[in-house]
Amino acid sequence: MSRYFREADPEGIARDYPAGPEFLGRLGRMSRDELRALQERRFLDLVDRAWQVPFYRRRWAAAGLEPGDIAGLDDLERIPPYSKDDLMESVGLSPPFGDFLGPPGAGHRVIMHTTSGTTGIPQPLFYGPRDREIQNLLLARAYFLQGLRGDDVVHSVYGFGMVNGGHYIREAILHYTDALLLPAGTGLETRSEQQVALMQRYGVTVLVGFADYMLRLAETARNAGLEPGRDIPVRMISGHLGDDGGASLSEAWGGVPTHDWYGVGDTGIVAAEGQERDGLHIWEDAHIVEILDPETGSRVSDGSRGTICVTVLFKQDVYPIVRFDTKDVSTVLPGTGSAGLPLRRLAGFQGRSDNMVKLRGINVYPTAIGGLLRDIEGLGGEYLCRVTRVDGRDAMTVLCETAPGVVRDTELASAVADRLRQRLGVAVEVELAGPGETAELTQLTRRQKPIRLIDQR
Repeated sequence: MSRYFREADPEGIARDYPAGPEFLGRLGRMSRDELRALQERRFLDLVDRAWQVPFYRRRWAAAGLEPGDIAGLDDLERIPPYSKDDLMESVGLSPPFGDFLGPPGAGHRVIMHTTSGTTGIPQPLFYGPRDREIQNLLLARAYFLQGLRGDDVVHSVYGFGMVNGGHYIREAILHYTDALLLPAGTGLETRSEQQVALMQRYGVTVLVGFADYMLRLAETARNAGLEPGRDIPVRMISGHLGDDGGASLSEAWGGVPTHDWYGVGDTGIVAAEGQERDGLHIWEDAHIVEILDPETGSRVSDGSRGTICVTVLFKQDVYPIVRFDTKDVSTVLPGTGSAGLPLRRLAGFQGRSDNMVKLRGINVYPTAIGGLLRDIEGLGGEYLCRVTRVDGRDAMTVLCETAPGVVRDTELASAVADRLRQRLGVAVEVELAGPGETAELTQLTRRQKPIRLIDQR
């Protein structure tokens, strides 16, 4: 047997990071002061570990820090944040893996994946057995909170290959739940028509993945003469829902509840909605979440939009994470919500700061445009943004798919342009495409996260 499970210690991590009823009982009774004390203990252990890693020693010394300078969470802002750009620079300096792994000879079993490469060259991702299994358990915690049962049949459209997504969901469900899993993957791995047939044949009750492709599956089901929610008895959807909070996805699948969660490959799941659907509860026993101003890097107050910066309190095996700026945009909501948990809440994914386009002084997030288009009659919801340089300034064209049977005319294009100008605060050009005509550009059926921006400047 591999040493993986011995190093992971599943029983020990289940005691330290509870899920299901034990999570609700233990975290629900915990005060903010008790939670802070738990964070402090785990944070100091993490900092001690990070000082052993060349990446942090190099960066922290350049910022004037020495071992012992970080005495607790009150000193967190003294630590310089880093991003994927810094990790890729590390890979360039110390190929092929970079110097952000723990010291050689530490003896940990190493698990490797990469990012999808949506925003550039894929970044290597590393996990040790213990932090890998904690990530898996925390995802199971979210599924339980959202209503997953042991008799559910779960259909997953997260991709496999080098990316973490499909493997992560598979491990979480198989290791920490009793649900039956259909690991279908993306449309490239299992054709959409075949996925729909599998869902009907095996009575899928839970659908998990990214909203864009789950919407496509609902359309595929209807094209096959199947009614989502009736012929395919999905009762719950969990995944990454987009700007409309899952409203269009719920409608497409017969009105079933949809639940959002947030995480990235480096960190695993960070926050998740419960059945109350009033914000994503941050797993604060496992993460410190800050929102940073994307231009200055300074921390902003709750209620203000900025980039999500994560410190992962349990990642000490191979790749410690201390103040990782994900470049994903969101907001921490005021208060603690209606679930009775003493946890701060995240608004969810609201765009990418490194995909932000500044048009005549207005910040536009291409990934946020989909939510604006879904409310417009005559459109099918799929789109792509192109940015070009015209007469010395940036300009954006939004290529929008029409709904089946809708005539592509200048009147509809003008109406879409007017709606976008009102909502974005700046004018963009609009071009119309027929159903399915953007799929080759967005790679909707081949990627977990479709391409929404082509930068031609």
